[in-house]
Amino acid sequence: MKRSPTDYRHLYLPLSLFLLLLACSPGRRSQKTLINPTQVASKQLHELFEQERQLSSEGTWFPDIAPAAQRIRLTDWRMLQNRLATISREALSRQDKISYDIFNFILEDRIQRLEFKDYFLSFNAEGGFFTELTFRQRAFRFDHFKSYQDYLSMLEEFKNYMERNTTLLREGLERGITQPRLIAEKYRPLIEVFLDPGIENSFLYEPLTRIPPHITENGRAELQYRARALIRDSILVAYRNFDRFMQEEYLPQCRPSLGITEVPGGEAYYAHLVRYFTTLPVGPDEIFAIGEREVVRIEKEMEKLIARTGFSGSFADFLHFLRTDSSFYARSPEELLMRAAYLSKRIDGLLPNYFYKLPRLPYGVQAVPADIAPNYTGGRYSPGSVRAHRAGNYWINTYKLESRPLYVLPALTLHEAVPGHHLQIALAQEMEGVPDFRRELYLSSYGEGWALYCEWLGIEMGIYQTPYERFGQLSYEMWRACRLVVDVGLHAKGWTRQRAVDYLAQRTALSLHEVNTEVDRYIGWPGQALSYKMGELKIRELRDRTTIKVGSNFDLRDFHDLLLENGAVPLFVLEEMVEEYIQSNLP
Repeated sequence: MKRSPTDYRHLYLPLSLFLLLLACSPGRRSQKTLINPTQVASKQLHELFEQERQLSSEGTWFPDIAPAAQRIRLTDWRMLQNRLATISREALSRQDKISYDIFNFILEDRIQRLEFKDYFLSFNAEGGFFTELTFRQRAFRFDHFKSYQDYLSMLEEFKNYMERNTTLLREGLERGITQPRLIAEKYRPLIEVFLDPGIENSFLYEPLTRIPPHITENGRAELQYRARALIRDSILVAYRNFDRFMQEEYLPQCRPSLGITEVPGGEAYYAHLVRYFTTLPVGPDEIFAIGEREVVRIEKEMEKLIARTGFSGSFADFLHFLRTDSSFYARSPEELLMRAAYLSKRIDGLLPNYFYKLPRLPYGVQAVPADIAPNYTGGRYSPGSVRAHRAGNYWINTYKLESRPLYVLPALTLHEAVPGHHLQIALAQEMEGVPDFRRELYLSSYGEGWALYCEWLGIEMGIYQTPYERFGQLSYEMWRACRLVVDVGLHAKGWTRQRAVDYLAQRTALSLHEVNTEVDRYIGWPGQALSYKMGELKIRELRDRTTIKVGSNFDLRDFHDLLLENGAVPLFVLEEMVEEYIQSNLP
């Protein structure tokens, strides 16, 4: 006779008691409390992130940059890297593996830079420590008494910070690690605004002219009195001392050569910069060759586009036409800003067609601050902050309007605002479940590569409405291809400045003013210019690979979200992410 399950109930109770006793025995208890290797590795990794955060916390407005402090940092970063190597990467979760790889990449860069002592190169053609007040001021909200006190406290510390930087520059002279004289000479226009004795007209004093009404009259008077004293007796003195140092010591002694490979240890340092700014296992010669190939390819596209316009002259004649015809230039700063704002909103309306996830943080359109505009690039993104409730800003350079052509404005807007830097950086700040350092991280090959890809994406989005705007996009792409040749040429192949200027001017529609400021930027900031084109090439390669392998399952919005979901990552990490995506979406 077949038994029903209920017939075995008399066996279940003793068996259950036996299993319960077995589970409570000492030997069994130790087996149940075995620690998961993934949890162990993750705990060790995040403890390391916290240790780095504590080591990086300065506790003052400006970091300690003395050589002794730099040596301590070098010891700290080496210690962290050694500890990181003891953590089992393979035991980590996918997200922790990404954090591990990024952290290791960052530490390696910090160590290499400190070993080279690049803190002796604390400025370039666009600015440096002596223009830092411009950016720091914009980080304050100025909405209550304490925010003003903090601002004045920052101003109070700045004089010592300037003096410490001057000491470093002096030591750099002794060691032969300096900026080229051609770059060092660019400092003067950037500090003139700080040398103006008209204190109450100073942009540093400007926040004190709009103190909120809820601050008492006595409080307002106290803040204004202290601000005037600080600007007069500290800031102005600091800049006058720095100006004297540059004129009497630095400029007469800094190197006449241009390439970073001309300074002690410079060849190995440039090789590191190439790897850091591209996040790829490539060297200068390989990048130079890639640049030359890209230049030839883009030239052919530009020639076809010129033919479409009906222009009958040579390529050089067409560039001259673009640079001199007044119809391609705004008549006022306001017109340039309004055109940029219109383009920004037009692109905003198209974003849902290309992305599922969009950021909460808004952005505005502003002119590049006047005190840094003369040597500054045509436009740039100034990041906002989710935590500080501060919007991002798309900066447009309104200095020398005759050098700011309107036909490049669509490409510039796609790059600096959306879907370029603002979209990417704002989404990164809103990431959840990742270490804090990743939300604020910026890696140039990823960020600039993404933004240049967005210029190309603008073709698909229908942003370029005239052949001239499309030529502006090609000119910008050519500009980034030329950078691969020019940067390596200047820093590793002995190019002169004029050769670099001619190479760029003859192949792009950039204004001659911008060509010159760009070349100076590359001289003073070796390696960074390589990141744009190398990053864009990798992203387009990954899109092509995904499209082919995934086939009918390819979703462009999903692919874009994948590229952006982990914030800034080295390109070798991005490639791993895309390969995983491909394998999980194969038809």
